[in-house]
Amino acid sequence: MNALKQPPWLETAEGKMRRVGVELEMSGLELDALAECVAGFFDLEIKSHGRYERVLEGDPAGDWIVELDYDLLKRLGRETHADDTLEGDLGRAAEGALAWAAEAIVPVEVVGPPLPLARLGEVEGLIAHLREAGAKGTSDSLVNAFGMQFNPEVPATDSDTIAAYLKAFLCLSDWLVERADINFARRVTSYVDPFPSDYIRKVIASDYRPDLSVLIDDYLAENPTRNRMLDMLPLFLHLDEERVRKVTQDPLVKARPTFHYRLPDCEIHKPDWGLYLAWNDWVEVERLAADTARLNGCCAAYRNFLDRPIERLLDAWKDTLEAEWLERP
Repeated sequence: MNALKQPPWLETAEGKMRRVGVELEMSGLELDALAECVAGFFDLEIKSHGRYERVLEGDPAGDWIVELDYDLLKRLGRETHADDTLEGDLGRAAEGALAWAAEAIVPVEVVGPPLPLARLGEVEGLIAHLREAGAKGTSDSLVNAFGMQFNPEVPATDSDTIAAYLKAFLCLSDWLVERADINFARRVTSYVDPFPSDYIRKVIASDYRPDLSVLIDDYLAENPTRNRMLDMLPLFLHLDEERVRKVTQDPLVKARPTFHYRLPDCEIHKPDWGLYLAWNDWVEVERLAADTARLNGCCAAYRNFLDRPIERLLDAWKDTLEAEWLERP
């Protein structure tokens, strides 16, 4: 039941195994204790990068990062406060106050390197290891808004492939939200906002076959923000930096050839929770995107659903999806 499903595309267009980066937000462990847990699990060496960041070296896939998920505090933590000066004392005091205030609500985060698909099972092992060490997730506290994000490498960067993923994701988004059962603390934030309805209708239209520039422009016009369940900005920045930077200069948007799936909570303290829950639902997006005939039929059915207010009121789409359009047993 907990097995990680295989996506339909295992390799990139260059013939290399696709990779996935995973990010886990949590509490319950101090920064250095968390770094030691991760380093011990993978036999890595810990290097300090300021007072709130640790770099774990030695994995052939790249460095693991353990950090406090607060950009301002991380920047302050890289600075040196002069001793025996008023400026230095004030800087230390301000940073200390900020760190104290952040402690109750800001998660510590584990950011993995892009791992080959064959190594995803190691992430499940890490989750169990951190759970045993005392890691806590979203529902452990009313103020926790912790997420698990993952970044599947795109199998190809042509517009048809990317548009197929978008169509599939938009058709399945309501189903994914119900399956994810997002905690109230995250639902009231803007971290995982839904896509605008006009944009959904545009993308799932039968004649929506844009070239890459139009695909990116259409996305930016309606979604100039990281706060989407599926954040496409990193991929589009990788493909066309100039076009994206004309619309957003957000320094937190980093270019990478991946989808950035932000929806799932991190419930790492629960014994039956793991990567497999969100990953296997994501694989349904990939399977739909890879099956052109099924994707076209699903888009047509979803358009019909959106045009029928009574059915929308009854919220019948998720049942229709499971009965007619998903491969899940």
